[in-house]
Amino acid sequence: MTESFRRSGEYENPEQYQGHGEQTPDPLQSAYPQQHASSPVNPEWPPPPAHQPVQPVTVEPGTTVWPSQASQASTPAGYAAAGAYGGGDGNGGGTAVMTAVPAEPAAPAPAPTKRTRGPLALLAAVAIVAAAIGGGTAYGIQELTGNDTVATSSTSTSVIPSADKGTVAGVAKAVSPSIVEINATSNAGESTGSGVIITGDGEIITNNHVISGASSIKVSTSDGKTYTAKVVGTDSKKDLALIKLENASGLTAATLGDSSGVQVGDTVVAIGSPEGLTGTVTSGIVSALDRDVTVSTDESQSQGQSGGSGQWPFEFGGQQFNGDTGSSTTTYKALQTDASLNPGNSGGALIDMNGNIVGINSAMYSAADATSSSSAGSVGLGFAIPINTVKSDLATLRAGGSDS
Repeated sequence: MTESFRRSGEYENPEQYQGHGEQTPDPLQSAYPQQHASSPVNPEWPPPPAHQPVQPVTVEPGTTVWPSQASQASTPAGYAAAGAYGGGDGNGGGTAVMTAVPAEPAAPAPAPTKRTRGPLALLAAVAIVAAAIGGGTAYGIQELTGNDTVATSSTSTSVIPSADKGTVAGVAKAVSPSIVEINATSNAGESTGSGVIITGDGEIITNNHVISGASSIKVSTSDGKTYTAKVVGTDSKKDLALIKLENASGLTAATLGDSSGVQVGDTVVAIGSPEGLTGTVTSGIVSALDRDVTVSTDESQSQGQSGGSGQWPFEFGGQQFNGDTGSSTTTYKALQTDASLNPGNSGGALIDMNGNIVGINSAMYSAADATSSSSAGSVGLGFAIPINTVKSDLATLRAGGSDS
């Protein structure tokens, strides 16, 4: 009812009420001149003004007038309901018109907006924190999500400390604990290769030709510990294999990057065990993308088992390198790099400057017949299986591989 409260002198046309008797000044209005007519009034203050009871006079059906100033019976409907304390002049001398039609119920007050600001602000803050975590700490996901979870990221995620970011030394320091040396023994002899730890409990990705036909597998980590490993699955068509260390835990897992973001000219680092030299680090650039490399799928061609040279034969551009690949071969798309790769680097990691694995080294040209020091060593023709190929094949390898 306080919305329609009007005091003396506040009507739209005060002139029409002049001459109907002397108006008593409103003491409340004088005391509080700045208070708006529609402002809420405390029902306890000011107290109701004294007034004399009068007899109602009916002027028309359905309308009752409490006369004090009879001529105010024609007051506009907007001012018909006076305040709770009598007439509109604030002293009980005004006129209240009570219509037969009941007033419409007041609309419910809108819900306070302040109650929703707290939760909404909290949710927004959580989203920002989540966004900050997703963009900068992918390397820590391994420890948070469990030992059997592979940590993956885009190539924009850095696992290198800020002080060492963009340096070969920083990459080597961060990723070397995730690279192992693999020694496989079979009836045909022994082979040496490398592998990449992908889970904290000892899942390791390597080349199929490193462990193909092996009767026993020994793995050495960067801290000198030695484990026995079992083959989980193999895929000779992609030259990939998954092995698992026995009784291993708390290992440092590598972060698998996104090879689709690799560009020609990107700096890369290779880590492996060439010629049994565990943890050897070399660097170079990505020389080309999507090279068609053909390798053998025959177990008898396994690295180190043909003449003991440790070379892995492959074919590129219609030419054979490092020997004969045989009649059973497979072709895959590879990243080409000039980072120095030598026998024993097979199965090791090709890493971007943020510390993400972008490829698994698989083939390299080696001048094994060199007779002078000037022609010995790597000639800068190395190939790696893109890490996206590895990630897409991981579920198959865990299920036993395509060769099972």
